[in-house]
Amino acid sequence: MSAGPERSRQAGPPAGSAAEGPSAGNGRPLPSWLARQLTQLLGQRGHALLLQGPSGLGQYELGLALARAWLCERPGEQGACGQCASCHAIDVRTHPDLAVLMPETTSQELGWPLDEKTQKELEDKKRKPSRLIRVEAARSAIAFAQLTRSRGSCKVVLVYPAERMNIESANTLLKTLEEPTGQVRFILASEAAHQLLPTVRSRCQAHTLWWPRPQEALEWLRAVALSEGLQPADEASLQTWLRAAGGRPQDALQWARAGLSAATWSRLPRAMAAGDWSLLSDWPLAVQLDVMQKLCHDLMAVAGGGSPRYFESAHLPPAPSWAGLARWCRDLMQAARTVDHPFQQALTQHAWSERTRERLGPAHSAAS
Repeated sequence: MSAGPERSRQAGPPAGSAAEGPSAGNGRPLPSWLARQLTQLLGQRGHALLLQGPSGLGQYELGLALARAWLCERPGEQGACGQCASCHAIDVRTHPDLAVLMPETTSQELGWPLDEKTQKELEDKKRKPSRLIRVEAARSAIAFAQLTRSRGSCKVVLVYPAERMNIESANTLLKTLEEPTGQVRFILASEAAHQLLPTVRSRCQAHTLWWPRPQEALEWLRAVALSEGLQPADEASLQTWLRAAGGRPQDALQWARAGLSAATWSRLPRAMAAGDWSLLSDWPLAVQLDVMQKLCHDLMAVAGGGSPRYFESAHLPPAPSWAGLARWCRDLMQAARTVDHPFQQALTQHAWSERTRERLGPAHSAAS
């Protein structure tokens, strides 16, 4: 979850019913805001599409729905039929004309099989799963694109998250991305498109994902929370999860799965300002840093005369000087560069709590 600057919220055309719409590939219908975009994108031509926008809006689900529709034996105006042999092959991750290019960690998380060599290396503990898209995987995708399709009218390469390609991986794709052989279509789904090489972006038709309407996001989140047995799924909890995620529904679902309560979220800002880390000490370091970034964002927004995005104004501690906030912001940017390192969690938390108390606590003016 990222707490970066808020991007433009495109709500898209008027909402239609998507209760019986295309599948999201996870046993649930595609969310209505994605179903509307799918219908529009199916009317476009081109061999390379870049789905871009901040996290939590459904880039992966929309990309997979597009791939299903392009490979479906009986596609309709709303996408894949969900019943044919092609749709079933995608559901069980065995379609011969679909290549999914992902970091190994993402493949494991989403249930996509790894090649035999990679799987054996990981099982033998020769290395850890990569969080980047390795150049070897990119080369395999190019080899896949050069093979004759097995069924249907095209082959599809889905790259997600596309920003996880390193320079070597991205350069490996460039030539095929510009002039694919045969009927090959690329879908690049990214939650940080600005990190992609300009040469990659220039070879794709870009589509910026629409934000769902607030009520639409609430209804989707309520339905998924109830289907997964997440409690409580009352109005206060739903609003808290969405607010903690900055209005991004799928990021809000992660907060719901983590069991975040409205009471905890409301108490966090002042507790952190006092150096009290008890409310979030059991969370992963990356999540703790995310919360600090969100608190810093909101305090800077208020100091600049704006409104907070993640927390209620009444729950925020008094804002320190702008210079103090700027220093804290730089501290957090530095921490973000190393947050994935295997540091000792208790020591890292202690350092963060002390620095946060210095920046935001009662003596922040003198400390800064």
